[in-house]
Amino acid sequence: MNKFKALMLTTAVVISITSCDNNENPEISNNQNAQLSLGGHISHKDCGYIDNNWPSNAELSTTRIINASETNFLVGQNANIASLFNINTVPLGFAIGNGTLNAISYGAGYIIFGESLYNYALDNGGRISVAMVQAHEVAHQLQFRNNIPSRNESTARASELEADAFAGFYIGHADGYNADWTTAAPAYTFSASLGDNNVNSPGHHGTAAQRRSAFRLGWLLRDNAYPGARSFDSSFFRYYDQYVLAGALRGETEFTRPEGISEDVHEYIMSKMDELHKISTGEISEEEFLNL
Repeated sequence: MNKFKALMLTTAVVISITSCDNNENPEISNNQNAQLSLGGHISHKDCGYIDNNWPSNAELSTTRIINASETNFLVGQNANIASLFNINTVPLGFAIGNGTLNAISYGAGYIIFGESLYNYALDNGGRISVAMVQAHEVAHQLQFRNNIPSRNESTARASELEADAFAGFYIGHADGYNADWTTAAPAYTFSASLGDNNVNSPGHHGTAAQRRSAFRLGWLLRDNAYPGARSFDSSFFRYYDQYVLAGALRGETEFTRPEGISEDVHEYIMSKMDELHKISTGEISEEEFLNL
């Protein structure tokens, strides 16, 4: 933990796990095999692969990231995430080279995961942090395909926090990563490290505390059967907007259980609302959070 804090204080780079839904025609790639594996979609005019989001020296690969063991892990996680969320496995490419501290989910239907980000995640939480990032990126694919999030904001926050919740759900679910909280906490730590305080920026992803609470809410939903993307979206914002962020509705004598959420899970979530609200405001410290 101390090593992690020191790294976050001294690093000069900005990490982004994000989405890109500009579907302009692809430019020609210097890696034809990778191009074919990703359906021919490699670059975009305004939100592009290599020339915009990646350093010019980065190379695209669909066969390796770091080494065979790590490649197999990420490919396996990608397939398992898609299975839990009832979609076909999302085509996955790897950006190889220095400065690839990013992961991008493209509206054209594929994901690029940077080698530098993979190494950084391994150093700060291990493989579960890698799995969290990949689940977050697959969640953006769910958003593209289902016209969600239903919550509209002037920044990217709603989309990013919901993707964090999808990721938390995957990390905790028995058919997902199946992590108890002690195991899941490093992924939370990594997720929170990607928060920002640029609340008026279009690219604002949510503060560290908000990302922490969104991931925790998703993890708390782990015992519920996956209800589908739109139902998950509706339930997430019903809980998150009105309870976690606003701390509202606490005086209600009756709260309608969201559709697709079991009665037992609903009661469990409601018992955690004060905790979740305090997480979102920063009243619960990082150390306290890890010991929940």
